Amino acid sequence: MSDKLIKSDAEWRAQLTPLQYNITRRRGTERAFTGAYLNPSEAGVYCCVCCGAELFTSAAHLDSETGWPCFRAPVDPQRIRTREDYSWFRQRLEASCAACDSHLGYVLDEDSQGAAPRYCINSTALTFRKRV
Repeated sequence: MSDKLIKSDAEWRAQLTPLQYNITRRRGTERAFTGAYLNPSEAGVYCCVCCGAELFTSAAHLDSETGWPCFRAPVDPQRIRTREDYSWFRQRLEASCAACDSHLGYVLDEDSQGAAPRYCINSTALTFRKRV
């Protein structure tokens, strides 16, 4: 992994929309079923909205019915940093961009059918690049 991208709070505020800033820099969450990437229709790669790091492919997208885009696995596990989060009176595993520390969403445990953990990510924390 290359060096971390470090910016001041003022630089992040200038670069991001207020919603992007709230989600990625203040660990917010977009409302369920409102994200732009909930139902993808094109092949491509999902990148961090803050630094542009490639994080997930459309091939890894899952229809999880959680209300947020979910993925089986990142492009490279080293591009996602996880940490335990005890906010909202429960334990969760937060997913962040390893390159810039942007909050992305959460990693959920196996579902009732035994599927592997899922990366449930805020659409607002991502940009999408179509594959040509």
